[in-house]
Formats: sequence, C-alpha cells, structure tokens
Amino acid sequence: MQNTFTIGVDYGTDSVRALIVNTQTGETVGTAVHHYERWKKGLYCNPSTSQFRQHPLDYLEGLEVTIKAALQDISEEIKQNIIGISVDTTGSTPVAVDENGTPLALLPEFADNPNGMFILWKDHTANTEAEEINNLAHHWNTDFTKYVGGIYSSEWFWAKILRTLRVDKDVREKAYSWVEHCDWISAILTGNTNPLTLNRSRCAAGHKALWHDEFEGLPSEEFLTKLDPLLAGLRDRLFRHTHTADLPMGVISAEWASKLGIPSNAVIGVGTFDCHAGAVGAEIQPYDFVRVMGTSTCDMLIAPNRSDGSLEIGHLLIKGICGQVDGSIIPNMLGMEAGQSAYGDYYAWFQRIITEPVRILLGNKAADELSEKLIPYLSEQASQLPITENDIVATDWINGRRTPDANHTLKASFMGMDLGTDAIKMFKMIVEATAYGSKAIVDRFMEEGVPIKQVIAIGGVAKKSPFVMQTLSDVLNMPIKVASSDQACALGAAMNAAVAAGIHKTLFDAQKAMGSGFDAYYEPQQESVITYKKLYEKYQKLGKFTENNA
Repeated sequence: MQNTFTIGVDYGTDSVRALIVNTQTGETVGTAVHHYERWKKGLYCNPSTSQFRQHPLDYLEGLEVTIKAALQDISEEIKQNIIGISVDTTGSTPVAVDENGTPLALLPEFADNPNGMFILWKDHTANTEAEEINNLAHHWNTDFTKYVGGIYSSEWFWAKILRTLRVDKDVREKAYSWVEHCDWISAILTGNTNPLTLNRSRCAAGHKALWHDEFEGLPSEEFLTKLDPLLAGLRDRLFRHTHTADLPMGVISAEWASKLGIPSNAVIGVGTFDCHAGAVGAEIQPYDFVRVMGTSTCDMLIAPNRSDGSLEIGHLLIKGICGQVDGSIIPNMLGMEAGQSAYGDYYAWFQRIITEPVRILLGNKAADELSEKLIPYLSEQASQLPITENDIVATDWINGRRTPDANHTLKASFMGMDLGTDAIKMFKMIVEATAYGSKAIVDRFMEEGVPIKQVIAIGGVAKKSPFVMQTLSDVLNMPIKVASSDQACALGAAMNAAVAAGIHKTLFDAQKAMGSGFDAYYEPQQESVITYKKLYEKYQKLGKFTENNA
C-alpha cells in the first residue's frame, strides 16, 4: 500500500505548530512552529483584569506559515499523498461572527476591538456571568450544569458570550452567531464558514457550551432568556447537533489547496481541543489519566461502553470537573476533563518576577540570557533541597481554580516564608503547589468512583523538567510515563485526520500505527511520599483558609 500522510495543526496559547505524519508508520516528515505576532506584543490583553484576546489574523497567518514551512523540505511525492488535515485549538476560545461566519475583528470597523476577537480560554472577565449561570441552573427544573461537574466556569462559552453582549453594544448589534476557534479554523479550510451549517465539535460543545442529547442540544431558550434577554434567539443561530473528531468537516477548498500546494481532495477533519487531541496522541486507553502539561494543565480520562452500549460509569455525575461527554476524546467512550488554570504560567510568572527588573536596569540582552538559564538552574538547585514537614507551602490558584470545583476569583496564597526563604525555596514551593493541585484532581476522580490505572504526561513541562515530574510522582504516589513525542497534540490531530480520511477505521487503530511510545518513567520515592502526604494536608488547610477569606 502506498504511504499516505496527514497534517495535524495544533494551536496553543502562544504559537501554532504543524506536523506532517506518515499514517502507516507514525514517522514525522515535516514540522514547523509559528509564534503569534500580535499576541507576542501583548496586544488586546490586560492581565490585571484577566482579559486575554487573540486576533483571528494571528490564527490565519499561523495556519499558512506553519503548513507551508512544514511542507518546504519534503518531496513532491509526499505532498501529493497528503490525504487529510485536522486541527486542535485551545478552548473555550469563542468569537462573535456575522452571518457569513466571519469573526468581527476581520471587519474594518472591529479590527482593533478586543470584543470582536477570539476570547482566549484563560480570559476570566466573565466571572460574574459564570456565577449567574450557576445560580440559575441550580434553581432551574433541569440543572444544565450537571454534566460539567455542577459548576459553570468563566473560561467557557456562554459566560464569555453574555459578558461581551453586555459590555459592547456594537458587537451586540453585529454578532449573528458565535463559533469556537477549533470549529472556525477547520471551517476556513473547507471554505464553508456558515455558522448554521458547519460541523460543530462534540468536544467543545459538550465540555464548554452545555450541549447534551438529554437537553436536545443546548440549554433551552427559556433558560437562556431568563438568564438575560440579550441571549434571546441566539440558540437558534447556533447548533443542535455535534460531531466527533474522527469525522470529516469537509474537503479542502480550492483556495487553500492551491495556497498550500496539497491535493484538492484532502479531507478536513472536525476540530477538537488541544488537550483532547493530546490524549489521543498519548495513546490514551480506558482509565488512563493523561496530563497535558503546558501553560495550564488538562487532565483526560476515558471510560468504555458496556456490551449493551451503555457507558460503564455513565450513571456517575462527577462533581467539580470540566465535563463528561460521550465521544469527546474517543468516539463511543465517555470523555472526562479536568485541569489547572495555571501550570507553566505559574513558573513563567515567577521567572518574570526575577527577570523584569533586570530587563529595566540592565537591558534586554541580560534579561533574555537570565531568562533562558533561570528555570533550569532553579530546577537543578531545588531538586537538591531536602523535603521536610516544615517546608513552605503555596496554593496553585494564581489564575483561579479550574478543578476541582471551578472558582476563578481565587488567588494564590503562600505560607511559612521567612528571611531565610530564597528564590530556590520559592521555586520548589511553586512546583510542589502545582503537584498538590494535581493530587486534588486525582483524589476527586477516585472519590467519585472513577478508577485511575496509570498516569501519562505530555507537553513541554513533562519533556523538559525531571524535577517537576519527580515531584509530581512523589506527591501523587503514582508512577508516571512520558510520551516520546514532543508534539503529542499535533500528533493526535494527525491521527484524527487519518480516521476522518478513512485510512484507519478507529482512533485506537490510528494510535497503534502512528503512536510514538514513551521515553521517560518516574517512580515515586517512598521517603518523599510520606513527607508530601503531610505537606499536602497543609496545602488543603491553606486552601480552605484562602477560600473562606477570599
């Protein structure tokens, strides 16, 4: 059989990457990364108010630049055997669109309006709206939050929409519908961006937009208009049905086939979120706990169907997670998501605390050199510190808490510091805090009756920091294996494309053919496990105090 190839396009928080993969062997034959130009400059964002917006031009430019660069050095034969492209993105990252599905920021009158741009996953400007959704849902005859852990988050679809409609009259009058990033960029490749007919992602809709078959799709018109009359009629301009990521969105448009130089019959798969694609790329199996460790974390689990077609744990409503959706990760399996709002972001924040004064006082060159060396140095030094019951402790809520029990108004807190506390001890404290937050998620799943068979880690942090990974293994008291691929999300998207294009029958088949395996293993060190158990109790007490006095 002639080799065929798919392209996985992975949109992260800071950059987009493309990966060209052999569908028979999993060999990577081309790859490229592009950092968003406007985002890199900090445009349209205000961290002090948790406003984080991204311009659609960053996404469009990144799509073309990365795929062309990935194709640049491969043979014409390989190019002509590219049979599919699938995309994953951050989420929930929705945008207001007009009747044609054009994001408002691509219209001249909205070109510099942040409210007409994609509202990034970590934007928390809609905390008030999320609380209103929760209050109404918990007193409605149907609790529309029951499949998303019982708590709706300001990081998600409806809260962001409602906030934008309330604060921006111009957007309110022009917005016809709203589309998630993973749906829009996939639709762009097909040439059909009509918000009424494009195939919407099951993953995005189920985990972030309260979609469920039990509700006949989205929450009822009565619920939405009671929440705010500004939402009246929007439900009919959104969607009823959703589609899993192994299905086709359509065929590449003539414009994009010509622009990229690939066959005009290449299939475009339905989009999905980056962490869900990452779980596929990490070869997730039932009851594996897959940690996608980057700017934030997403934690993925799947549970299989019984022989009669029912879900093994479908009767459970797992409290405080980011949703349980049939088919959101692997078709015909219950996909469960949790995670932390800040992980790598927490380390980056501490890095900036140290390097920014250097930048101001000594210039960019000195600051950049320090920035490059700082985290590896702190990690190495922190790994040599003893672990004691009297160590300083912090919470991991520096960008709010995603799970368990979403609360994005929470702030980080620190306990036990004195004049002997230096940067190395503080870094160790922060790494441990992120591990404690991970343990709180694992504990919640297990308390709710969801078994965890093994832990798999992917992402930049997992690949680059043995200190972070060993700390996590010790705190969880579980072994961890790390996926070999340093682009597991893009690899998962390429696997999705291979099934959507008909090369593999199922995603499990695609994983067997295209998976990268694992190249690092961490075992818990029992002496550390015992001490961390006591420090975790301090973390829990600090968390309760912080939350009660927020």
